[in-house]
Amino acid sequence: MTAGLFLQYIVVALAVLLSAWVVLKQQAPNAARRLRIAFALPLLRDGRPAWIRAVGRRIAPVPIAANTCGGCDSCGPPRR
Repeated sequence: MTAGLFLQYIVVALAVLLSAWVVLKQQAPNAARRLRIAFALPLLRDGRPAWIRAVGRRIAPVPIAANTCGGCDSCGPPRR
């Protein structure tokens, strides 16, 4: 396999993964949030190098209040 073909496969694979992530975030935001937490927690453990912990903080989702669903951010009062 030539290097150009290999690079093409890598670019296509990254585009497919990015597209799948966007669809997951749109269609199942709670599942996407749980997946981000699952990826971030092992990186945030004590004893990890600082750069790995920084990556974990970047991956981790923003904390939400306990009484919200964590879905579409439209839980406020209805607009008139």
